[in-house]
Amino acid sequence: MNRTELMELLPHRNSMLLLDEAEVIDGAAHGKKKITGEEWFLDGHFPGHPVVPGVILCEIMAQSVCVCMERQPDGSQPLTLFTGIDKVKFRNPVVPGDLFETKCEITKNRGPFYWAKGEGYVDGKLCVSAEFSFVIKPQEETQA
Repeated sequence: MNRTELMELLPHRNSMLLLDEAEVIDGAAHGKKKITGEEWFLDGHFPGHPVVPGVILCEIMAQSVCVCMERQPDGSQPLTLFTGIDKVKFRNPVVPGDLFETKCEITKNRGPFYWAKGEGYVDGKLCVSAEFSFVIKPQEETQA
């Protein structure tokens, strides 16, 4: 999926759509984000030594795993909301010029609750790993 196709799947827009492309391979979501150095989250983090904030790396992984989600019967994508992030480990920084690649998969679900795990790499080198959970809400519940 390219960025236009991702906008049909994810509710994120403008500067909060953090994926450039994604696809599902053998049940795992693989996403890519090229860090250009112009991103809003690098402004001030850190002056002279820009590093992608860890929370942004986790958000990129969360957006990536949404590619594995099934659409609602009406064809819409459910709204996904974080409920937890566990066992996060940051191993290597992600900086401008890097191609950040994710591999994420859903590990369990019960009703509207889902659990997933993910890893993020640059040039095959592990930069971040995490387990996270989220809940899905059909679009009609979010229109209030």
